Amino acid sequence: MKEDKEMTTMDKRFKKVYSQGAVNVTEIWVDQDTGVNYIFHASGYAGGLTPMLDRDGKPVISPVENR
Repeated sequence: MKEDKEMTTMDKRFKKVYSQGAVNVTEIWVDQDTGVNYIFHASGYAGGLTPMLDRDGKPVISPVENR
């Protein structure tokens, strides 16, 4: 049961803020603890996740709400 509780906590940490596509999927996820934005892209059986960077190479950070 501990594993279920950990998964619930993880589900709440990341929030999907953008989604496009069905077969070729692009999503933006925000870490609710740090505000760091991640872009996820999947096509068929392949996919990847990486932090979004601004033009200076620094992570894109959204404001976070106190949880």
